[in-house]
Amino acid sequence: MNLEYFHLIDRIVQLDLAERRITVEANVPQQSTIFEGHFPGYPLMPGVLLIETMAQTSGWLQIGLMKFERMPFLAAVKEAKMRSFITPGEALTVEAGIEHEGSGFTVTNAKISSGGKLACNATLTFRHVPFPNAELRGHMEVMAERIGFPQQARADV
Repeated sequence: MNLEYFHLIDRIVQLDLAERRITVEANVPQQSTIFEGHFPGYPLMPGVLLIETMAQTSGWLQIGLMKFERMPFLAAVKEAKMRSFITPGEALTVEAGIEHEGSGFTVTNAKISSGGKLACNATLTFRHVPFPNAELRGHMEVMAERIGFPQQARADV
């Protein structure tokens, strides 16, 4: 994770397009300026960043299903539940699956576990559109390489 740049996923562990599921890993850094204010003497990963981690995981699943031709943007968060605290240094497993698709929107269910225990979960809604410009598409290609996005899940293969 690189919290300051919102790079919240370290590695794709499994991308199963047939089952419409994804599993990723993310390691919360030991040090970050975010922890200086959240909270002094008791650093915790902010809930909004946990939601963003689930959203990024869900987004990569959708990008794979859409063969890297459309970009998902978070539109709604429902039923988000923070079940335990996440602290610096924890290794996270993030899973997401498609709940519903249609009319340019996708709903996913996502969850984060740490040490085998459920830490949080949410139902997320996304709007997906063609990539708005080449710069964003290029950035996503670079990120895909960094996190191990499978080549076979891209349109140009």
